[in-house]
Amino acid sequence: MNLLTTTGQFNIFAIIESAWFLCQCGWKKILNATIFLRRLMMGEQDLVKKEMDRRTFLKVTGAVGLGLTATSFGVPTLLKAEPKTIKIGSVQPATGPLAVIGQGQRRGNQLAVDYINAMGGIKSMGGAKLELLLGDSETKADVGRGEADRLINDGAVVLIGAFQSGTGMAIATLAEQRQIPFVMDVAALDDITQKGYKYSFRIFPTVTTFGKTACKYIEQMITEKKVSPKRAVVTNTGDPFGKGQGGNFIKWFKESGIPVEIVEHITYPLGIHDLSSEVAKIKAAKPDLLFPVCRPGDSIILTRQLLKQRVPLMGIISPGSPGWYEPSVIKDLGKLVYYVMDNVPWINPASPVYQQANALFNKKYGGYLDTNSGYAYTGILVIADALERAGSADTDKFLAALRTTDLKAQPMVGDAIRFAENGDNINAATAMVQVLPDPDPEKRVKVVLPKSFAQADYVFPAPQIWDRG
Repeated sequence: MNLLTTTGQFNIFAIIESAWFLCQCGWKKILNATIFLRRLMMGEQDLVKKEMDRRTFLKVTGAVGLGLTATSFGVPTLLKAEPKTIKIGSVQPATGPLAVIGQGQRRGNQLAVDYINAMGGIKSMGGAKLELLLGDSETKADVGRGEADRLINDGAVVLIGAFQSGTGMAIATLAEQRQIPFVMDVAALDDITQKGYKYSFRIFPTVTTFGKTACKYIEQMITEKKVSPKRAVVTNTGDPFGKGQGGNFIKWFKESGIPVEIVEHITYPLGIHDLSSEVAKIKAAKPDLLFPVCRPGDSIILTRQLLKQRVPLMGIISPGSPGWYEPSVIKDLGKLVYYVMDNVPWINPASPVYQQANALFNKKYGGYLDTNSGYAYTGILVIADALERAGSADTDKFLAALRTTDLKAQPMVGDAIRFAENGDNINAATAMVQVLPDPDPEKRVKVVLPKSFAQADYVFPAPQIWDRG
């Protein structure tokens, strides 16, 4: 029988039953056991340690079948006790303008938690199970910070999230104050890890990585296809990520020496419902190339307006944004989104880890594990790997394990996940993906660069948008 319940409280019925057994054991054992039980219930384990040697302790507890073992002279532990649970606080934008992505992020986090638990939990901690505590940033940085604080109060020993760079920054600041590790599965703004924080780690590429790599791919395509675009327009949302991504890309593009002039830079609010005037500006600028930084909602609105206003383009190439590969976008736009390119962190189709995770994702949720949900899945793998090596959820030991991460078995494009001193993943990488015709919508987004990961050849220049339907 167990003196403690699963919540750690004393089981009064077990204590009464134990007393009945004690009545059959003689007055000396009754006296010793009574003292033991009273002091145990009063939380006086230290007195028990001082007044009862190991042999007496074992006689008192073992003789009456209390189901306890004393591995030390501290608090006794239950025989065959269930492994403890390690709580992970997940803050994602499950509602608001980024709800489609946020819900996918949650699914990626949860899928990895379920997988780790199904494989036996954290073995170095006796099979401890992971538990995902859910927080919703509502696509607002201040709300995300408040949710992270709530999850810490609810017992989270590590945080994961938060997709938006602004929310990531707010949570990183909180993590330093609360001294709780924070693993950013998705968040790109460079500044988050430039403040000397010790508790924040990012597995996602930075905005600078996006900008430099996008320019490299664009230059490669122009050279290989022997085309000469002259004019370009950059558009982006007005949130921290959109402004950072758009502005940084323009900087690196100008420094790259690519002989294309950026003639217009258009910024609009996140969550906008009408882009007709912005598209009119694009058309008036007469660009050969459009470089948009979009989210799923505005990418759909933008594409339909480009069709409606018949804006001629050599190609739509995103420097890196989640607006073009989401399953909902592919389904909604159909052929209109064909040939759009996006420079993004992406899944590695050849990775056994990805293949297994993708099959599990499809079975549980339908669809496929994309770049965002893939990184959400990877973030949990990083946490589980660190816990396994630390053998403890103690913050100092866990942080030390995170800093020495060398995770080779992961589902994304790039080499082993390793963290620099500032918490950035030094091997974070991007790939150029393109939406290509395929009868199966789930197979339309394919890696085209770098060629070492390519699933198909890229199409550039692209057919005009009104020739695709």
